[in-house]
Amino acid sequence: MELKNHTEVPDFLLLGLKEDPELQPFIYSLLLSMCLVSVLGNLLIILAIGSDTHLHTPMYFFFSHLSFNDICLNTTMIPKMLGNIQALNQHHIYRLSHPGWLFKVFVVFENCLLEAMAYDRYVAICHPLIYTVIMTPRPCVLLILLSLLLSVGDALLHCLVVLCLTFCTNRKVPCSFCELAQVINLACSDTFINNILIYFVTSLFGGVSVSGMIFSYTQMVSCFENAIT
Repeated sequence: MELKNHTEVPDFLLLGLKEDPELQPFIYSLLLSMCLVSVLGNLLIILAIGSDTHLHTPMYFFFSHLSFNDICLNTTMIPKMLGNIQALNQHHIYRLSHPGWLFKVFVVFENCLLEAMAYDRYVAICHPLIYTVIMTPRPCVLLILLSLLLSVGDALLHCLVVLCLTFCTNRKVPCSFCELAQVINLACSDTFINNILIYFVTSLFGGVSVSGMIFSYTQMVSCFENAIT
C-alpha cells in the first residue's frame, strides 16, 4: 500500500495580534526598527571583516558567518511577521514548509557556530603555539560545512515528520509566524513521535552546544590562571 499524507488543510492561518489590534502599530514599528538595525549592523561587520586583511583570521571568519546567519534569520521571519501584522484581514496564509523550515535551519546553524567559535578561542588560549597549525582554513571551512549539514538535516527531519501528520479543519495558528510546536498542536493524528523528536533534538543540540561552550570557557579560564601564576 502506498503511503501518502492525508492532510486536508495545505495552508495555515496566522492570527497574529488579532485580539490586541491596538498594539499592531507599535509592534510593527518595533519589529521593523529591530530588523533594520540588525541587518545594517551585521552588514557593516561583514564589510569591515572583508575589507581589513588583519581580520582574516579564524575568529573573524566564524564571526562573519555568524553575522550573515543573523541577517538570514531576521530577513526570513520578520518580513513575514510584518506582512501578517499589516494585513487588513488580520491573518496571513502560510505554507507549511516555508519559511519555518529555513528559520529552523538558521537557529541550529547559529548554535553550531557559537560552539565552533568557543572551540577556536579554546585552542587560541590553551594551545597558542600550535594554534596556526590546528586552525588552518581547511578545518574552519569543514566546521562551517558540518554546522550547515547538521542544521539542514535537523530542519529537514522535522519537516518530513510534520508532513506525515494529518490535519483537519482547524488551521488557525495563534502566532505571527508558523512555529513548529503550534503546527503540531493542530494535527488530528498522533503527535507522540513529533513531540519526542522535538524534545530529543532540542536536548541534543542545546545540551551538546551549551556543554561544549561551558567546557571550552572553563578550560580557557583554567589556562589563563595557570599562565599568570
